[in-house]
Amino acid sequence: MADWQEISGGITAPRGYRAAGITAGLKPSGLPDLALIWSDVEAIAAGVFTTSQVKAACVDYCRQRLQAKHSARAILCNAGQANAATGKQGVQDAEESAELLARELNILPDSILLASTGVIGQRIKMDALRNGIPKLVAALSETGSDAAARAIITTDLVTKSIALETTIGDRPVRIGGIAKGSGMIHPNMATMLAFVTCDAAVSPGLWQQMLARAADRSFNSITVDGDTSTNDSLIALANGQSRTPAITEVGAEAEKLEAMLTAVCQHLAKAIARDGEGATCLIEVQVTGAHDELSARQIAKTIAGSSLVKSAIFGRDPNWGRIAAAAGRAGVPFEQENLRIQLGDFLMIENGQPLPFDRPAASAYLKQAAVNYPLPKDFVATNNSNDLSGDRGTIKAQRLDNPVIIAVSVGNGYGSGKAWGCDLSYDYVKINAEYTT
Repeated sequence: MADWQEISGGITAPRGYRAAGITAGLKPSGLPDLALIWSDVEAIAAGVFTTSQVKAACVDYCRQRLQAKHSARAILCNAGQANAATGKQGVQDAEESAELLARELNILPDSILLASTGVIGQRIKMDALRNGIPKLVAALSETGSDAAARAIITTDLVTKSIALETTIGDRPVRIGGIAKGSGMIHPNMATMLAFVTCDAAVSPGLWQQMLARAADRSFNSITVDGDTSTNDSLIALANGQSRTPAITEVGAEAEKLEAMLTAVCQHLAKAIARDGEGATCLIEVQVTGAHDELSARQIAKTIAGSSLVKSAIFGRDPNWGRIAAAAGRAGVPFEQENLRIQLGDFLMIENGQPLPFDRPAASAYLKQAAVNYPLPKDFVATNNSNDLSGDRGTIKAQRLDNPVIIAVSVGNGYGSGKAWGCDLSYDYVKINAEYTT
């Protein structure tokens, strides 16, 4: 049983945080497009970023800031323009964004971290941002998490938010988070942004280590379409406002905090996978019996990322052969005679031998986990790269509690791991074929 409980409030649930989200005019749609997360005190900061060689200006900016200084007070995020592959001017735009916000908040620019999302190759609309920053700061609120979550999305159908609470040293400690992501999702990392706030006191090195491990078990274990991007950022702040003793070394309290941090990240990661472009269901792949956790996660990620597996699930086809083939090409050695595959309650292969199963019932299992969300007829006219509105049609219920479960065992090892993905539908092709036209 988890040693925490879910609470309301998102990123402003932890003590000492405020947030805001406004419409600054960065998106032609007129929907929210500028977000701010603010800590009342300087907070320990950690980050995990894209591994792409083509990086947005905000990614380089944050890496440099975090190398020089392991703390921050504010995270500014714009939606609509990725400010990636925009040359020296894009770098200058990022730096000016921090300077503008610093003046408005009366702090130094090196206490500000940046994130951007939108179309690659497009610079931030600086006139709109300059006019928007004073309004953004004025809108800061202890209940501003939902507004911030709405302001960071692009092609997402739903916002993604969570907050959890536990007890450390007889005092409540909280972690909250928001995220965005729907397409170009694949380790390591993906077209995603995630921001996490915590009110515990943690040493910088330990907080970075916790976040890196949590990312591997969450955002680096999801896939939608096999593509990563230029702007991926996971930023976490810990401001110590819970007034609990500082966690400075590995131990029971550190393990408890990391477990809750991982749970927050996994919830947000699963929400991203469930909201995959054109997706109708969430897929959870559980792998056991591997040599170690890394091997198990590699097999799970390969299965979750297989276009053939994803297509079969969209077609409600319980074709376990595609699962077996994906496991076999994951680059992890195992004996074929140890292979076991189960889809929901349907055991399909054991000890490397196929088993009879009720195919119509297995197909029905895939159907009950899926809900179709048709695109509007005027999709091309209302949602292209110049109008990243965050509204592709009918709002999608998250249904994170009802995934398609694929359970695979490859031996008798102690390694286990999970990965999450979604099915691959006709609408994914439509969305991305018309992305900039």
